[in-house]
Amino acid sequence: MGKVKYDFTARVWQHSAGWYFVSLPKKFSEEIRENFKSLEEGWGRLKAVAKLGSTEWKTAIWFDAKQGTYLLPIKSEIRKKEKIEAEEEIDLSVLI
Repeated sequence: MGKVKYDFTARVWQHSAGWYFVSLPKKFSEEIRENFKSLEEGWGRLKAVAKLGSTEWKTAIWFDAKQGTYLLPIKSEIRKKEKIEAEEEIDLSVLI
């Protein structure tokens, strides 16, 4: 299966440890899990490319069994560059 792009809007949330994430929509997470689970590494890690505004970066999404969705971490350098805050709704793309 070739590269698949997922465009969505999500709210940025902050984990108690200080990390920032967005949760992929459940519909996309179910499809990704069904089609790409065999490519996952430890702890449900799946390599991906994310795009937010004019910034694109190589990253990974992580499957969260409690939420039933993949989580995309948003690094501080990306948040600063794109002026993103916690609780903000953002439009982004993930390429698997």
